[in-house]
Amino acid sequence: MIRKYTYGKPVQTDATVIPVSTASGMPAPFTVTETECGEIFVYEMDKADAVFGLGEQLRGMNKRGWIYDSWNYDDPSITEGRSCLYGAHNFILIFGKKMFGAFFDCGGKVTFDIGYGDPDLLTVSAKDTDVYIIEGDSALDIVKQFRTLIGQSYIPPKWAFGYAQSKWGYKCEADIREVFEGYKKNGLPLDMIYLDIDYMQDYKDFTVNKERFPDLAALSAEFKSEGVRLVPIIDAAVKVEEGYSVYDEGVEKGYFCTDAEGKPFVVGVWPGDSVLPDVLNPEARLWFGSQYKALLDRGIEGFWNDMNEPATFYSKGTLQHALAEVAKAVGKNLQVEEYNEVTGNFHRLANNPADHDSFYHNAADGRHVHTDVHNLYGYNMTRGAAEYFAEYAPDKRFLLFSRSSYIGLHRYAGIWTGDNCSWWSHLRHNIAMMPGLDMCGFLYAGADLGGHGDRTTEELMLRWLAFGIFEPLLRNHATQGTRDQEFYVFKNKRAFRDLLGIRYAILPYLYSEFVRCAKTGDMLSRPLCFDYPDDRRARTVEDQLLIGGSIMIAPVVEQNADGRYVYLPARMKMIRMKAGNRYTERIVEKGEYYIEVPLDEVVFFLREGKVMPLAKPAENVASLDEEHLTWLKFITQPAQFTLCRDDGITKSSLEKIETVTVEP
Repeated sequence: MIRKYTYGKPVQTDATVIPVSTASGMPAPFTVTETECGEIFVYEMDKADAVFGLGEQLRGMNKRGWIYDSWNYDDPSITEGRSCLYGAHNFILIFGKKMFGAFFDCGGKVTFDIGYGDPDLLTVSAKDTDVYIIEGDSALDIVKQFRTLIGQSYIPPKWAFGYAQSKWGYKCEADIREVFEGYKKNGLPLDMIYLDIDYMQDYKDFTVNKERFPDLAALSAEFKSEGVRLVPIIDAAVKVEEGYSVYDEGVEKGYFCTDAEGKPFVVGVWPGDSVLPDVLNPEARLWFGSQYKALLDRGIEGFWNDMNEPATFYSKGTLQHALAEVAKAVGKNLQVEEYNEVTGNFHRLANNPADHDSFYHNAADGRHVHTDVHNLYGYNMTRGAAEYFAEYAPDKRFLLFSRSSYIGLHRYAGIWTGDNCSWWSHLRHNIAMMPGLDMCGFLYAGADLGGHGDRTTEELMLRWLAFGIFEPLLRNHATQGTRDQEFYVFKNKRAFRDLLGIRYAILPYLYSEFVRCAKTGDMLSRPLCFDYPDDRRARTVEDQLLIGGSIMIAPVVEQNADGRYVYLPARMKMIRMKAGNRYTERIVEKGEYYIEVPLDEVVFFLREGKVMPLAKPAENVASLDEEHLTWLKFITQPAQFTLCRDDGITKSSLEKIETVTVEP
């Protein structure tokens, strides 16, 4: 059952697809206090309550004990003290004696104090919001109702489930060829190579630097013939430059965000002075989406949208003020307070809240200051691309994912979890994040393997890959200046080859379960307690996941560990897999065990009464043999599995799903 309550004047988010009538009264079980700054919703938690959800946030699967802000924010310094990341996903699920979900549909900032100020209280602060209360028979029932409310999740092309190599620092065609040859020469599977901002001309969206990439269309076609796609980045900001068609046309049509006087609001990003497309304006959104045609016509079939929180380095006004303050300080003997004030002007330039209060959108439901709709920006930028793709090739599935997001974007694209670091703690965060993202509809999701920033190690990369092969989005991405982390640069190339082989072997299972979950609203990645709700031990497990209907995974997340303790909430069959689809198996009873896991192996657990298809390892998705599958089984009677062997490209082929009966 879903009930809706409205407070203030919520902006139009388009997060939901099913109309729900507004109820009267208070959104029980919350009590509500109205203040000048908005509403405060309070729920008194039971001692045993766990709180799941919030999508892309730090800390554990159970969010209890910390304070979280839904505020899309660009800052790569991601430590446990952070209260917000790149996405805003305002859905929580209280798991305890009373079980319910709550969605706060608000385009601005929402704060969730989940036992931080008071250990017994869940306090949500929001202004101008619709509140949806969802009650059901179980956690999975509540999630399915919510996922029905917000609409079906995006399903990418099948090749997007292959392995991708990326780095900010591949500056030219020769660099891309070196990566391609490095993987091919070493027998390492590869489906995608990503292009970061260096492929553009002067960091201008939808342009190509002809010196670095003389013929991108020919390069794209050549690589595609080898089963490898090129996936370029698109940033949110448009360079201020007369003669640049995107800028000129946007100014002429009034498609950029404006200041209080109606003039384009100028910020600084990669190309210097830039303007922001007003993607909350439906006309401007589709116009910006149509610009992707410049790359689609070159044979590009996938994109990743970045810097769309929107991230800004400065605004013209704040930069001029900071420079003026420095000028005043020239020649002075600065005490610590004065020094901090002068330098603080520069520290505060990026993503300045005062800037958010200084520019406006002409949205479908009226004019809004950016602060009130901030969390909707990246969502609508990416939505514009998806809407245009549906015009450009109506039946074709394109790869599309975004850094910034809000619930609703999940219908159009996937997300990656932003600029993480090469830390073991970030591997653990990656695992803990997946169920929360899944609950909010983001099935096509993943983190940068091995870490985007800092210095990875061969061991960390292998352990991260051993987890990442179970994530839909499997991308190795790093920033410039870090150590090289392409798999072929490491000493133990065979181990990387073996683990990647396992990914392609399990791909028929992962892809089929992904499609099933997208269509039914089921969860692909789940905490153990969602399937074993009466098991109190299962509720405390933070580093194991159920993946699809058949398996449980327990990745190794500690440096120099030769294995880990694993909790089995029921009898399962342990599968020890090596070198693609070679495996051993044995039945393990319910309980806790120390399991040794060498760096070149993956251990997972097949649930009783379940089956799982396996393919032979392949060099890419295009060469995957799905006609001659073998089956992992833990059954005593015939079992069925829903297998999706579509063409991997068209939307219409997604209806071609078959139910396979597997004999013991």
